Amino acid sequence: MTARGQQSQRGAVSYHAGRAAENAVARHYGELGYEVVAERWRGVGGEIDLIVQDAERVIFVEVKKSRSLEAAALRLNRAQMDRICVSASEYLGQLPNGALTEARFDVALMGATGAVKIIENAFGEG
Repeated sequence: MTARGQQSQRGAVSYHAGRAAENAVARHYGELGYEVVAERWRGVGGEIDLIVQDAERVIFVEVKKSRSLEAAALRLNRAQMDRICVSASEYLGQLPNGALTEARFDVALMGATGAVKIIENAFGEG
């Protein structure tokens, strides 16, 4: 197999692993009573993995998967958070209460065992 073929194969594996993690996290939020309203929502700032809501708020979820929960947490950087915030503002602008809608940013971590850890309000006070 060529280097390009190996890279393409690794990319496909990563893509499917990411989708599986997002699906598992969506199920987890569903079990907690949240409604998944969008998956892989794309705004001007970039993609938001999951958007869920309950009766009180909209929650923007970034999913990170790695060999361990700690390694997954290290995969989120400031630039990604900024892009997610830009897209979240766009999404909120489409809602009846716009920017006045109560919102939160969570990070969902998944390790190799499939365990999910949700860090609520991961971007700070909101």
